[in-house]
Parts: sequence; structure tokens; C-alpha cells
Amino acid sequence: MNEIVLIVGTGPGLSSSIAKLCASNNMKVILASRDIDKLDNLKKEINATTLSCDASDIVSVQKLFEDVDKIGVPNLVIYNPSMRIKGSITELNPTQTKQAINVTCFGAFLVAQQAAKRMLKRKSGSIFFTGASAGVKGFANSSVFAMGKFGLRGLAQSLARELHPQNIHIGHFVIDGAINDQPYGEYQTMHPDEIAKVYLQFHKQEKSAWAWEIELRTSVEKF
Repeated sequence: MNEIVLIVGTGPGLSSSIAKLCASNNMKVILASRDIDKLDNLKKEINATTLSCDASDIVSVQKLFEDVDKIGVPNLVIYNPSMRIKGSITELNPTQTKQAINVTCFGAFLVAQQAAKRMLKRKSGSIFFTGASAGVKGFANSSVFAMGKFGLRGLAQSLARELHPQNIHIGHFVIDGAINDQPYGEYQTMHPDEIAKVYLQFHKQEKSAWAWEIELRTSVEKF
């Protein structure tokens, strides 16, 4: 039976590249997004299933996994959503800040919880989170994004310690740099197809050498 991958927060760029690569590796692809109409072309191209979901909403995530249950238990779940709000601490809107943290971090918890419940019964699976350099280094006027991504990284690290011994592989991907599939200078941006390859390699890691985190950047990115 082919493996199943669920990509939450699918859009153009990285999510699309991951979806295409997984499909080319004979995986059944399920794409989840608040706006599934934008996924029509990708859906047709790789024969994917699309499901509507607000990742920050408890009931919506529960329904997503109930719908996925009709297809099967995913072998790989990838959480991509994030919401970035910039501004000084004195100017940030508290309501928008809460929404951003819910999308970037709380939604990851909701998705991981539903995925883990099912994977633990089967005793296998991978749950991956797309992070950013903001999850290891807080920048000025970017406190909201830092809170969300720091929380995301903390969730991933805790789950790795909790679930690795139970054969559930956790991955946190620190994407340090801009993603663009169009040439720009000499490796000034990261190509989504190349990042996607790392996700799949991570999923296929042997249990004798599991990693829980990797940082990705171009050769010329300063860090």
C-alpha cells in the first residue's frame, strides 16, 4: 500500500514542491488549506485530495483528520502554516498577535495531537514542522513571529523526546532565508524543490540515525 502524506497549510512554493515530490515517489497526497480553490491546478497535476481546514481551529482540525481517516492514517504529516506580523511592542495589535500565534504554533499542536493519536496506534509515522530562523533567534520588531516560531520549535523538541522512542519521527526544519524558484543572483534564495528533497530524505532516515532538526540556508546566507 502506498504511503500517505498530509500537508497542512498548502500553497505555492515549498508546500507545492513537497507535494509534487511525494507524488512522484508514489505517495498518496492530501492537501489541506483554508482556501482549497487555489489548489485546483496542483490537485489535478498530481491527483491529490484537497480538504478545507483552518489549522488554528480545534473543531476544524478534528474534522480534517476524520476526513483523512476515510483515506487512511498518514505516514507523514507536514505542518507549514505561519503568520508574520511586524511592529514594535508598543504598536502591535493584541488580537492580531493572538491570531498569529494560534496559526504559527497552536495549530501545530492541534495537528500533531491528532496525528500522534493515530500514528501511535499504528506504531509508526513522521510529523514534520516548518520553522524559521526566527525560532532560534528573535529579531527586533518581530516579536510575534519569534513567539510563534520559538513555540513551534519547543513543541517539536518535546515531541521528539516523547515520541521517538515510540517510533514516531519528529522533524523541525529551520528555513533560514527566502524561498524562490526563480534565479536570483548566485544562490541568493533557496529553491523549494531542493528543500523538498531534504524533507523526503528526513522521512526516509534509518532509525539508527534519526535527527529531529536541521537548518537549511544557501551557501551565501550569513548566520
